[in-house]
Amino acid sequence: MHTSSQTPTIACLPDLLISQIAAGEVVERPASVLKELLENSLDAGSSAIQVHLEEGGVKLIRIVDDGCGIEKEQLALALTRHATSKITSLDDLEEVQSLGFRGEALASVASVARLALTSRARGAAQAWKLKGEAGAAPEPAALMAGSVVEMRDLYYNTPARRKFLKAEATEFAHCADAVRRLALTRPDVAITLSHNGRTLFQLAPAESARRVADVLGDSFLAATRALDVSAGVLRLFGHIVDPTRAGEVKDAHYVFVNGRFVRDKVISHAVREAYRDVLHGQRAPSVCLFLTIAPALIDVNVHPAKTEIRFRDARAVHQFIYHAIQRSLAQPLAGGEISGMGVDSAQRFEPAANSQPSTPTFSRPLHGAQQVPLHIRERDTQNYLAFAQAAQNAAYSTAQSADERLHFNAPPPALAAFAQSSSVQNSSAQTPPLGYALAQLHGIYILAQNAQGLIVVDMHAAHERILYEKLKTAYEAQEIPVQTLLIPAVFNADLHQRAVFEAHGEALAKLGFELSSAGPEQLAVRAVPALLQGGDPIALARSLLAELQEHGSSACLAARRNELLATFACHGAVRARRQLSLPEMNALLRQMESTERADQCNHGRPTWRELSLEALDKLFLRGR
Repeated sequence: MHTSSQTPTIACLPDLLISQIAAGEVVERPASVLKELLENSLDAGSSAIQVHLEEGGVKLIRIVDDGCGIEKEQLALALTRHATSKITSLDDLEEVQSLGFRGEALASVASVARLALTSRARGAAQAWKLKGEAGAAPEPAALMAGSVVEMRDLYYNTPARRKFLKAEATEFAHCADAVRRLALTRPDVAITLSHNGRTLFQLAPAESARRVADVLGDSFLAATRALDVSAGVLRLFGHIVDPTRAGEVKDAHYVFVNGRFVRDKVISHAVREAYRDVLHGQRAPSVCLFLTIAPALIDVNVHPAKTEIRFRDARAVHQFIYHAIQRSLAQPLAGGEISGMGVDSAQRFEPAANSQPSTPTFSRPLHGAQQVPLHIRERDTQNYLAFAQAAQNAAYSTAQSADERLHFNAPPPALAAFAQSSSVQNSSAQTPPLGYALAQLHGIYILAQNAQGLIVVDMHAAHERILYEKLKTAYEAQEIPVQTLLIPAVFNADLHQRAVFEAHGEALAKLGFELSSAGPEQLAVRAVPALLQGGDPIALARSLLAELQEHGSSACLAARRNELLATFACHGAVRARRQLSLPEMNALLRQMESTERADQCNHGRPTWRELSLEALDKLFLRGR
């Protein structure tokens, strides 16, 4: 410590101290060392890597690879600060394509641990070993090919830093995470991890999806959907969790840019925004995503750990990722596969070769018509067909006014789909993804039959999503249809509500509402959005006035627009205990199939579930 009378002197730091300071940035814990060594092995073109750890990587980290190796004359340079074979100029730095490039990892590790490097270059007569000690020279060694990097006793010479390390189990967990990340980005490389002499996993080269399942588990793969979208120099591929199955997998957020694991706020925000109105509660979306981009459009030289990057055009990258994920989540059922199942729709709805013909069944009479027997035998099908068609047509006609109120575009009578042959077998070409309605359960759920088994639909949640998407589309097109009420709905309004009504008349009209004064302390709802005419107009008006009061018209119609429309949809959706006719139920199923994000309601809850025939057979122990 200098006194006030002393003048500090400037001096060059010794090389060892310089390396130890640099190591503070690169070598945070054993996992940091492991990451740097693994990246070197991958940059060397290795096809197989073995990782051996002891005591969480503090006592020993040994990496064995079959890469290109290092020449004897180059071994000393490999342990020298700022020496690398990966870049030679600023142009190279601005278009980095390797994982490592700074040329300081091995030197930094050697300054805080006992390091030894053994390598045999391709075509070399023998291998050579060099210890990371001052004045050390290469020695002959036994090695068939590749390199072996061995680090022992991390922080042996800086005990103060060693005190900051966590328990062995914690440090090993971080090391295992580092191996998993590198394994995900290079499925073509075989990787083995062992700890304290016990092998934890052996990953053989595999296709990308198989490697994801091997590393993150089959449950992760089953609960996610594949994504692969390209635009110009950008490509995003990988797996994103199905919102209805988000609770089935632990939180996993793996993002790679040009093969490099990164923690990037731009990408994370884009992912969260894409899941904003489809994920239930506070759940975080689990993803394993790979973004490829022209190297010149990113800066990876931001932090020594190389887990942070900068995009030249962050907004364009954000919008690309956001829209790629959002469109995948928005895919209507009728547009392809049933979400979350990961099976092509043509294959998914193909009846098994030995499947038995399906038989339509009904659990209640059709609007007073004579009840159809619960089980229609094949030989009696033609006898019942005409009667059943007539009964369905009658029911369809009776339900028209209700359909208009619910805004269901009812399809042709559902039983027509069963009238194709005497066996009334449902082929994949005839059966829609959500099948045909059979009945209601307690006025809450719709039971339907598709080619795979039983479909259960939460009718309120499903109708809520349909209305929400229609409201968003209409609002964006500035074409919200308005329904004038035959009798205005009058309600008591306090001073705040009246003030909001008087100040935000334009915002109310833009959302399809017409309000007027009905007295000193009353307001009247004279018109509502046509899509919501089945809802409670007073409840809708009160919720809108409350939003405008709290957030103001501009903020409410911008940042909170979707939340507001979601609230309207919830109020306007068909309520539980409401009895629906079969045409109404089928109309709802067909609209679900053509509606974006129909798998979840506006709050992220699932709108439907499937119970396959195989699952039902297991439930009843059939075939045992």
